[in-house]
Formats: sequence, structure tokens, C-alpha cells
Amino acid sequence: MTTSSAGATGSRRKGDSSPARRKRSTLQRRVSLAGVGFVTPFLIGLALFIVAPIVYALALSVFRTQLVGGTAFVGLGNYITLFQDAKFWESFLRVLLFLVVQVPIMLVLSLIAALALDSARLHGAGFFRIAIFLPYAVPGVVAALIWGFIYGDQFGLTAAVNDAFGWHLAPLAKSWILGSIGNIVTWEFMGYNMLIFYSALRVISPDLYEAAELDGAGAWRVMFNIKLPAIRGSLVIAVIFSIIGSFQLFNEPNLLQPLAPNAISSNFTPNMYAYNLSFAGQQFNYSAAVAIVMGLITAVIAYVVQVRGTRAENR
Repeated sequence: MTTSSAGATGSRRKGDSSPARRKRSTLQRRVSLAGVGFVTPFLIGLALFIVAPIVYALALSVFRTQLVGGTAFVGLGNYITLFQDAKFWESFLRVLLFLVVQVPIMLVLSLIAALALDSARLHGAGFFRIAIFLPYAVPGVVAALIWGFIYGDQFGLTAAVNDAFGWHLAPLAKSWILGSIGNIVTWEFMGYNMLIFYSALRVISPDLYEAAELDGAGAWRVMFNIKLPAIRGSLVIAVIFSIIGSFQLFNEPNLLQPLAPNAISSNFTPNMYAYNLSFAGQQFNYSAAVAIVMGLITAVIAYVVQVRGTRAENR
């Protein structure tokens, strides 16, 4: 009798829990379908605009089109030629030098501006914040044209200064052109990086500042022991973005080339080299190989910076 009652009770419990399980299962399916619905547009965009172009570039890079014989599969032939190409390595070393010199200068200036705005000792902080960020809102093409007019030693501001003082300034000369382009890029992106650092500084807990004040810490100690460690992650992000931007350098030298044809060659940067190979030289396959190699180099360097920055942040 007892066994029968227990079996009946277990059956009732099992029967009662079945609708609940079905309800939970239905809810989980709905949540899963909703998640798929949200992710699907992103996956479609990723496949069409990221994956497909990369696959197409890879496919182009393993072929070679010749006047005699047409298009033929060459495997790694374009890559072997590329690694022996003096023009490519000249352009690569140029942007590497640009990266090593310009990026630290830009980031240090951005950091100084962010710390000054966050210090609460700068009068008119709102005005300076907008003024520093404003150049980032200017399209890159317009910025290059503005500075091209300023740099021109036959017209514009530089020419006027030369005439007024009897100087011979030539910012677009071959020995100065890389620094002149670096100045344009710094002017354009200093405000963007400043905003990244400033945003990170604004989320630091006020308790840390109160504790430092109770300990008698001065402004310099607060900066080195609280502010700079707190924005290390933002600094890593800014470095990665700057590395990518340096290796993608194209707009500024390409637009300044008509003003300085003797200083800016068709292979001044890897991107300009790939562009001119493709659209001026009709060497689409070789141009694709240049693009793939530069993409890999950029990805590897950015990954190394990210890993080292993350390890330093976790110490």
C-alpha cells in the first residue's frame, strides 16, 4: 500500500513537472531564436564586407596576369617577388620610421592634454576640449588640402612667411616631407586620443583621490601612482589604433604628391604602392599580395602590443 502510494505520488510529481519543463524549453528556444536574430545581420555584414574581400584578395594574390599566356596560377610566386622588391621594403621602412617617431609624440601630447583637462586647474576646459578634438571632425582629405596650402613654398602661408622674412622654408622638400606629414596626422588625431585618455581618467574612483590626499600625496605622485596606471588599458588601445593607422598611411601623402612630386614617389607608403600598382600599373595580383602582407604585418605587431600591454596591466 505504501509502495503504491509512493509510486502514485512520484507519478504525479513527474506529471506536474512536465509542463514546467516544456515551458522552460519553449522559453529557451525563444531566447535562442532572438539571439540568432540579433547576431545574423552582423554575421551577414562580416561575411560580405570583411571575409569575402579578404578571400578575394587571397585568391587574386596567387595568380599572375601576363601579356603572353594570360592569367596563370603562380602559388606563392607573387609573395616571393614581393620579399625581393626593394620598392616595397623602402616604403615599409618609411612608414615604420613614421610610426616610431610620430606615434609617441602624438600620444604624449594627447596624454598631456587629457591630464591638463582632468586636473580641474585649467580655465576654460570645455573650450580647450572642443578645440583639441575639433581637427578630428575635419575630413582627412580636407585636412591634407588645408595643410598643403599652408606648406606650399610658392603660395600660401609658407610662401608669405618666406617673402616677409627672406627665409627659404620648404616643408614639402624631400628632407622634411615625412615630418610635415607627421605634423598633419598629429593635428588630426591628437584630439581623438586625448578623448580616449580623458574618458578613462573620468571613471577613476574619487575614493582613490581622497585616500591619496589623506596620505599627503602631491599632484605628481597622484599622476604617476593613480592616473597613469588607471589608463594603461586605454593607452594600449590608442597605441594599437595608431599602429594600424600608421601602416595605412595613404590620404596625406597621396594628396600632397602633386605639390611635392620630387619628395613623394608612387611607392612612398605601402598603401600608395599597392594603389599605384593596381590602378596605374594594372598589376592587380601583385597589389593584392602587397595588401595581404601588410595586413599580416599589421595584425602581428598589433597583437604583440596588445599581449604585452595586457600582461603589464595584470602585474
